[in-house]
Amino acid sequence: MLKGKTALVTGSTSGIGLGIAKALAAQGANIVINGFGDVDGPKAEVAALGAKVAYHGADMSKPAEIEAMIAYAAEQFGRVDILVNNAGIQHVARVENFPPERWDAIIAINMSSAFHATRLALPAMQAAGWGRIINVASVHGLVASAEKAAYVAAKHGVVGLTKVTALENATTGVTCNAICPGWVLTPLVQKQVDAKAATQGISNEDATKLLLGEKEPSMQFTTPEELGALAVFFCSPAGNNVRGVAWNMDGGWAAQ
Repeated sequence: MLKGKTALVTGSTSGIGLGIAKALAAQGANIVINGFGDVDGPKAEVAALGAKVAYHGADMSKPAEIEAMIAYAAEQFGRVDILVNNAGIQHVARVENFPPERWDAIIAINMSSAFHATRLALPAMQAAGWGRIINVASVHGLVASAEKAAYVAAKHGVVGLTKVTALENATTGVTCNAICPGWVLTPLVQKQVDAKAATQGISNEDATKLLLGEKEPSMQFTTPEELGALAVFFCSPAGNNVRGVAWNMDGGWAAQ
């Protein structure tokens, strides 16, 4: 379905980003991955699906590096047809104890990077008459949790950016939508499970049940594969008039 299209997925060397990159690759898209840590492993996983794959290590807190990444994707494959803004970090603390430098870093990587990548990718999409911008927000773009001020603020901002981008391109072939996952068992969330198990002296299994039980009625993690399938839907003909939505995949979290 996506043969000849190019998808750039930020923060895609693991977790949600890698799951979405693989789902788009399976539909025939060329893939540009981005992130840190192991690069060869994720590249091989995407290439195994028959996709052409490239990597750019842009630091998503730096607009100049984001600009270089968009230019690199265009050099490799012509243009970015599908932009998935997924890069994100987390820090947990009460507002009065929140380190200002952590606030700045989370706003830069979780929200501002989506703006910079979007503004740079849009002109080529508009010229081509087709494009998909998919912002990986969070259920925390819809509701809040204590001790996550920067993350919640950033993700609410991403949902707002999604709506504006969609409205500004509403009469074109370019759509913009947000995916709002609940708990997804990524390395970031595994750290929270491990911390809960350690502080409460319980097993990882019990810590997982506690974590899910606090927020997610389904008592199950959303998977990167499920999020990838939703991204594919947004890119399909059925998604042509889906514009500006914040689609939660959260096991009923926001329905409470």
